[in-house]
Amino acid sequence: MYKRVVIADDAAFFRTALRDILSKGGFEVIGEAVNGAEALEKVQALRPDIVILDVVMPVKNGLEAAKEISLLKLPLKIVMCTSLGYEPIVEEAMKSGACAYIIKPLSEAKVLDTLNGLGGAHGL
Repeated sequence: MYKRVVIADDAAFFRTALRDILSKGGFEVIGEAVNGAEALEKVQALRPDIVILDVVMPVKNGLEAAKEISLLKLPLKIVMCTSLGYEPIVEEAMKSGACAYIIKPLSEAKVLDTLNGLGGAHGL
């Protein structure tokens, strides 16, 4: 099962909320990033099982980061998380390498269901 997670979001309150949800669900947050460029660095250095990327971030957005992380060919799952839940963004996220999509505001049950079900591609 995938348990080691890197979170990338420019909002500290969101990273904290997500870290709390993941900890309760038995996941270990091994790194945090405030933009997509930093997320790419953390993924390369820490080799997480899962990286959760916000779509809208400064420096490098989550879609760009997902594409670059996918090119690394690492054994990890990419999950996009954002308030932008309309279909073109979801489709772009999946083309960028994401296997799941979580829509904000966060629900503990939805987040944990998504991450616990990462054996297949799905989203919320």
